[in-house]
Amino acid sequence: MPRKIALTVLVVLGAVVMFFPFLWTVVTSLSSQTGLSATPSLIPADPSLEAYRELFGNTPFARVVLNSVGLAVATTVLQLVTSATAAYVFSRMPFRGRGVVFAVYLATMMIPIQVLIVPLFVQMRALGLVDTYLGVLLPGVASAFGVFLLRQAMNSVPRELDEAATLDGAGHLRIFSRIVLPLVGPALATLTVFSFMSSWNSFLWPLVILRTDELQTLPLALAGLQGQYTTQWDVMMAGSVVSILPMLAIYLTAQKYVIQGVAGTGIK
Repeated sequence: MPRKIALTVLVVLGAVVMFFPFLWTVVTSLSSQTGLSATPSLIPADPSLEAYRELFGNTPFARVVLNSVGLAVATTVLQLVTSATAAYVFSRMPFRGRGVVFAVYLATMMIPIQVLIVPLFVQMRALGLVDTYLGVLLPGVASAFGVFLLRQAMNSVPRELDEAATLDGAGHLRIFSRIVLPLVGPALATLTVFSFMSSWNSFLWPLVILRTDELQTLPLALAGLQGQYTTQWDVMMAGSVVSILPMLAIYLTAQKYVIQGVAGTGIK
C-alpha cells in the first residue's frame, strides 16, 4: 500500500510538471501587459483576449495556420497511403532480397535531416519547387518509420485470413483494403498522430525552402514573433497556444488507439 501511494504521488507530480508549462502559456496569453508586470499568478487579474486580437488582426497568422493545417493534412494522408502500401508488400508479398531492401529502407531512419538539407534543396531548385507548397511537401511523402510501424502491425494479422479470402476469389487489393487495413487501425491512428505532429512542428526544412511570408508555416511565424513582439509576451504566448491546441485535440481524440498501436496490438 505505501508503495502504491508513493507511485501515485510520483505520477501526479510528473503530470503537474509536464502540464505546468502549458498552463503558464495559456495564463500568460490571457494576461494584459499590466498583469505581466505584476506579481506572477496562475489566475490572471484582468483576463483579456486582446493578445489574440492583436495576433490575428495585425499579423497574417490566420493564413499561417491554414498553411500549416493544409501541409500537415496532406503530409499525413500521403504518408498513410505510401506507408500502408509499402508495409503490405513487405509483409505479404515475398520477393527476392526483401529483407535486404527492408533493412536498407530502415537504415534511412538513421540519417538526420540536417545531412539531407543541401541535396534536398539542390533537387527542389532543379525542379523549380523552391518557395512552393509542393517543395515543402515532397520530402515528407514517404516515411520509413511509418512503413516499419505498419509492417509490424500487419505481421500480427493471421495469414489464415488471407488464405480464406484468396479461396473466396479475393486479390491483394481486396485483402489489403477489406481485411488487413481494418485490423491495423490502432497502428494507422498512431502513424496519423506522429505524421501530423512531425509536419506541424517542422521548422528547418520550411525555413530553407520557403521565402515569402504568405507561405510561412506556424513554426516560422512563431520565430518571427520573437522579433516583432520581443517584449509583448502575451502575444507570443497566444501564438504558442494556437500552435499547441490542434495537436492536443488530435492526441486526445486518438489517445486510445495510439496507446494500442505503440503497444504493438494489431488485432482487436
